[in-house]
Amino acid sequence: MPLPEKTELPEYLYLHVPFCCSICAYCDFAHVAYRSESADRWLTALRKEISLKKINSDLKTIYIGGGTPTSLSECQLETLLSMLDFCSRKTQEYTIEVNPETMTEQKAAILANHGINRASIGFESGDPGLLNLMNRHHTAKDTMHAMEMLRNAGITNISLDLMYSLPNQTMLQIQTSTMQALAMKPAHLSLYSLTIEPHTVFAAKHMKPCSEDLEADMYEWIARTLPEYGYQQYEISNFAELGKESVHNCAYWDYRDFYGISTGASGKQNGIRYDNTRDLNQYLENPLCQTKTILSRKDQMFEMIMMGMRLKQGMKKELFAERFGESVESVYGETIALLNEKGPIQKSEKYLAATEYGYEILNDILEEFLD
Repeated sequence: MPLPEKTELPEYLYLHVPFCCSICAYCDFAHVAYRSESADRWLTALRKEISLKKINSDLKTIYIGGGTPTSLSECQLETLLSMLDFCSRKTQEYTIEVNPETMTEQKAAILANHGINRASIGFESGDPGLLNLMNRHHTAKDTMHAMEMLRNAGITNISLDLMYSLPNQTMLQIQTSTMQALAMKPAHLSLYSLTIEPHTVFAAKHMKPCSEDLEADMYEWIARTLPEYGYQQYEISNFAELGKESVHNCAYWDYRDFYGISTGASGKQNGIRYDNTRDLNQYLENPLCQTKTILSRKDQMFEMIMMGMRLKQGMKKELFAERFGESVESVYGETIALLNEKGPIQKSEKYLAATEYGYEILNDILEEFLD
């Protein structure tokens, strides 16, 4: 059965800023060292890309990530956000990633003036030794100061990133960092388990995450502790106060189409996933340079399950039927029945969801659907 024809434009947009003032030891995202001249040339190429793409003028969410968006100068940040004013008028959630090292009161005011209403700050850890190991040059106090500047500008919906399973990190260190993050009263917390990616400083130094058992203990402690302070888990790695769940990220987990803008960004539209070049020089020459992958019906069905089951409530069955013209049970009935009998999946009228036990072995569950 062919997929229902889709012609609507995406309502979600991700824009990647590839510059950083310093490179984190674990980072594998597309990034280069910030230089003012390079950033100016990038803005020129970015303006061309935006003008050549048919972008929905009524976006629901915009997310500016990196890299380090706030590594741009005040003038460059103003230029960047001005390019997006035409499509941000009705935006429900407008997020930018912030590094405490590069935040200023003037930048906070610029963000607010252009309608940004949510910030995601790379807190990562409150431990000075671990921050130094990661080649991050801020402190917990710097994070708090960045939050104060954003709040003073009217941006109160703030998320903090928290990393665990770092080399030689102890349980006491992650517990202390978690409590430091909670003391700053963010609206949202995102957890990131360290993965050593090729071509990173950690890989070059042959660094290793902590043991799998300790990593699991860290995650379980955080997942058990955050709800005690009013942060409910709504996705494997994300916790939020009521009503502060990330709308943009939920669009990914609902497997909705989205724009990917700038070098290093990826997008998905009408059954095609595209990856923009990660090479900045190539992007400057041709801002439309990208590779495309045509997703089969089977690919899309599995990816929707893979993304949707990351949510605590599970994948929306109604949305699956709307996308593919048939129910998830009619496609994966045998697998669902088997997993339900074994215990990792629970029956629900509206959702395909894992049990508490199943949530801990989600990758194993997804392999059953892949098979």
